Amino acid sequence: MLEIIQIPVLNDNYIYLIHEAESAETAVIDPAIAEPVIKVLVEKCWSLSYIFNTHHHYDHVDGNLQLKQLTGCKVIGSKTDFQRIPGLDIALSHGEQISLGSQKFEIIATPGHTLGHIVFYNAENQLLFCGDTLFSLGCGRLFEGTAEQMWTSLEKLMALPDFTKIYCAHEYTLNNGRFALTLEADSSDLQKRVAEVVKLRQQNQPTIPSYIGLEKATNPFLRPHSSKIRNVIGAKQGESNASVFAKIRQLKNQFN
Repeated sequence: MLEIIQIPVLNDNYIYLIHEAESAETAVIDPAIAEPVIKVLVEKCWSLSYIFNTHHHYDHVDGNLQLKQLTGCKVIGSKTDFQRIPGLDIALSHGEQISLGSQKFEIIATPGHTLGHIVFYNAENQLLFCGDTLFSLGCGRLFEGTAEQMWTSLEKLMALPDFTKIYCAHEYTLNNGRFALTLEADSSDLQKRVAEVVKLRQQNQPTIPSYIGLEKATNPFLRPHSSKIRNVIGAKQGESNASVFAKIRQLKNQFN
């Protein structure tokens, strides 16, 4: 059994603490800063076993060294990012696993946002900690990888069970929803979802976690096959999903 605590930090980041009760092992996902993590660890009387890093950006790793020094935890990250993740102890590749007590987390390589981006998938509980690859109603910018790489990465995540919970690293859903409505304005599923998101944010509540199935139904970045989206962006007949995805990403880059 896993207990998950969601910690909002900075302007819009989420850090996640996951605790496996039987073993008393605890991991933190993408600690942007250390202090809020330490506070929760003290409150819960948990000791930190691991840091799981999805990628090397500062707002995901800046707490690594302080937490490692204080707790002696091990830092887990991508083998591709061996030189870029502070304090990295265990470098993993696609298809490998890491254990938190009795719980297994599969490493899925998702290049696109960065070349070394990985996500952590727990099949037993259908949990996905996906960093900046997949957002609620969105996806990460392409800072290092290509649109084709990102689309391939997103296809991997779309193949997971629909009830898989998505724990992404940022609260971007409201803005993402506004953009999605420019592409599928008459989608009742999307309209309903954005209304729920507006209500949650007005109450200062998180919109995360989401679900793979919900994202497939409403997230434009997972819907380049949609005839409505293709018509709105002027896609050519027979244009590949990867090419349409690239155009959606370009439009989002220009959206305010």
